[in-house]
Amino acid sequence: MTAPKLQPAPDDAVTTGPHGDPDAARLNPPGSGGLSSRDAAARLVRDGGNVLPSPQPTPLWRRIATQLRDPLVLVLLAAAGFTLATADFTDAAVILLVIVVNTTVGVIQEIKAERAITALSALTAPAARVIRDGTQREVPAADLVADDLLVLAEGDVVPADARVVESAALLVDEAALTGESAPVDKSAGAGTTTASTVVSAGTVIVRGRGHAVVTATGAASAMGRIAAMLVTSPGLTPLQRRLAGVGRQLAIGALLLCGLVLALGLVRGQPLQLMIVTAISLVVAAVPESLPAVVTLSLALGARRMTARHAVIRRLPAVETLGSVTILATDKTGTLTEGTMVVRQLWTTAHGDASVGGVGYAPDGKINRGGHAIAPDQAIDLQQLVRAAVLCSDASLRPPGPDNEDWLPVGDPTEAALLTVGGKLGIDADALHTSRPRQGEEPFDSDRKRMSTAHRLPDGRTQIICKGAPESLLQPAILTDPADVLRQAADRADALARDGFRVLAVAQTSRETMPDDIRDYEHELQLLGLVAILDPPRASAAATIAACRHAGITPVLITGDHPATAAAIAADLGIIAAGDQTVDCRTTDPGPAATRGVRVFARATPQQKVAIIDALRTTGEVVAMTGDGVNDGPALHRADIGVAMGKRGTEVARQAADLVLADDELATVVAAVQEGRRVYANIRRFLLYALSGGAAEITVMLAGPFVGLPLPLLPAQILWINLITHGLPGLAMGSEPADPDAMHKPPRPPAETILGAGLWQRVLRVGTVIAAVTIGVGVWAHATGRPWQTLTFLALGVTQLAVALGSRARPGTRANPMLFAAVGAALLLQLAAIYAPPLRELLGTQPIAITDLLIVTAASTLGYAAIRLDRRMHPTHRPDQAGDEHHRRQRLQTSADTADRCAPSSVGDAF
Repeated sequence: MTAPKLQPAPDDAVTTGPHGDPDAARLNPPGSGGLSSRDAAARLVRDGGNVLPSPQPTPLWRRIATQLRDPLVLVLLAAAGFTLATADFTDAAVILLVIVVNTTVGVIQEIKAERAITALSALTAPAARVIRDGTQREVPAADLVADDLLVLAEGDVVPADARVVESAALLVDEAALTGESAPVDKSAGAGTTTASTVVSAGTVIVRGRGHAVVTATGAASAMGRIAAMLVTSPGLTPLQRRLAGVGRQLAIGALLLCGLVLALGLVRGQPLQLMIVTAISLVVAAVPESLPAVVTLSLALGARRMTARHAVIRRLPAVETLGSVTILATDKTGTLTEGTMVVRQLWTTAHGDASVGGVGYAPDGKINRGGHAIAPDQAIDLQQLVRAAVLCSDASLRPPGPDNEDWLPVGDPTEAALLTVGGKLGIDADALHTSRPRQGEEPFDSDRKRMSTAHRLPDGRTQIICKGAPESLLQPAILTDPADVLRQAADRADALARDGFRVLAVAQTSRETMPDDIRDYEHELQLLGLVAILDPPRASAAATIAACRHAGITPVLITGDHPATAAAIAADLGIIAAGDQTVDCRTTDPGPAATRGVRVFARATPQQKVAIIDALRTTGEVVAMTGDGVNDGPALHRADIGVAMGKRGTEVARQAADLVLADDELATVVAAVQEGRRVYANIRRFLLYALSGGAAEITVMLAGPFVGLPLPLLPAQILWINLITHGLPGLAMGSEPADPDAMHKPPRPPAETILGAGLWQRVLRVGTVIAAVTIGVGVWAHATGRPWQTLTFLALGVTQLAVALGSRARPGTRANPMLFAAVGAALLLQLAAIYAPPLRELLGTQPIAITDLLIVTAASTLGYAAIRLDRRMHPTHRPDQAGDEHHRRQRLQTSADTADRCAPSSVGDAF
């Protein structure tokens, strides 16, 4: 095999430096000695190294301050200050302990190092080969400067943006940067810079060799521009926004309550200090101080369950965000598809179509023709076609070994796919190359769009093979086949291209002698057939898209690949119907199209992917973005939740994401969404439980004096009830199982508050029952001469615990035994507060008779009955988003597109 010749750029080729500096616009002409060491050193000092800037770490004090700015925490801090001012050190210590624990947990979870830019730096080649002072040498990639002359060869990672000035069959894999699954041919440039004459930092040379002049380094490179898009901090998640709203409402309500209780007590003649402590205690009762801990635990448990299902959470609030997702924006290559090039169709002039089975690059799979599997010896025409294609290829296959479980391509993946189909037809590539050694070649280039090779046959004749794009090969000037054959082949090639295939035409001829120039025989070839190659959809992709639709989530495809390929994959998987609009981002602004409900975007740059995500978010959508390439990093960072592939994903994508799929299966996202909905439902469950209890405590304290109970509860008793009811039982609620129908309901409206969908009404109804039971017990005890304050204290605590048991997601089952244990432990503590002497002295309680205990316990079961009955009589209905034109249009379109999806008529109770 002869080595391809380096093709120099024309003399008028030019390049520019990273900032348009005229001094950086000089091009080293082919054959020059490159920069001098002195010049390179001066440029390094002037322009800086080929490195990306690192973000400044957030100081610990700022992280703590962020936690303490939460409205609920501010209320607790104020309460602690007042209790210290009144010398109530016990209550102050309890409140401060809650603040310290919650802040510590929050800071630990927030310390997630921003390593995306570091990963970008690591992805860039650590060393580079350059020509300096007339000799080739290896230098650290960080020391590259503008106008350095790079030496590129197969397998190299391009260390900086550069313009190709000499090339020989140069093929570059840009999938990580652009999303294009097929490698791109590069050639020496002339005049203006074009995409085919430049190479970008972080891309990989898969074939050929060349020289290139550096045009941009560090932050000015393509990698640097993407890194700059990752600098902005992610915004608040939907849960964080909702909790912040609840916190503000509770804080305002608590302050008003504090003033009201204080004023009423003073009017009744109660001591000022007692009323201050009582008012503060009620504020603490009104604030669900365990909410941050419950949220954190729920998220942590959700993250743990997700990890068991191969979904690794990098940012804890993302657990709940998944449950809010209304749009799933996904990349194509490696996400919806396998990330491999596979031959799926063969067509020959003799017998027409044949389909090819198999997965990946393994040379295993059946050949089918006419609906029946055929043996290799029954497909002589296919063998002849594929044998020629294999000979006219430079790639190879690496079999499974200690370092790789699967067959891997070495070189151009498209050519590796040809070797794979050759194996399926019984063709041994190594033996074939040995028996027909290559004598010459004309490498593929973007102008000719074809490659030709010459091989010596065993009989001494020379075989000329040409493969390339159908439009370049199916020409009467090149092929000797009849016009009707060429027309038939062209029609078939067009049909395959519309279906998203990359089509290659293969032709050959034989001559007595080896030509001086292969191109002399490119006009006397005979067509063998067509080879159709694609990156096939994952086996689970269609089912995953259907599951998303059943859950009310709209899938959107955003890819850097060709529009025809994107449309074919999207239609095949059910993202769109055949014929639906596909936006080519090269000619259409994708932002406005996204707001109109378009669901497929092709040829999207990293900046355009971000624009699409931003446009969707401005319409109120909660967007999850999946991807695996460097080009996906900014969009992953900007989305409400970024999802990266763990195996084949780049480090940049993994570090920019909130969720990493360890198994690279998009189906795992659906499982993660279910966990997210479970977490949100459990947080609402705790809010119903905690706020109804707080509302009951406030009602008892306000209404008590009007029914003959001067001070229904002491401040210490209120704090004790909050401690035992909000503590273990509240935390155990974070482990409640998911609603079995969770994935058959649409996502909650993005604008819905966390107390929406009827939750605050349920809080009032359940709180009223708890207060009625408590006041009833107190009035009865006061009228009969019993220790009424102790019985009021007991009734309030036990009734709330009964509500906790009634709040279970699946009553009548053994699901979540931790809740039973937590309620049992809390009940024992409540009894200990009455019967244990140290606690009696601390809380001011008295022992009660067993009969009184049984009476109060029986009355407290009304709390269980109340919440179960309320659930049946007032199920949670979320209104249809009829007023939201965007949502309605998307859901109507969704129903029309896929036959097997369901449209729920109502939304069941979140609990």
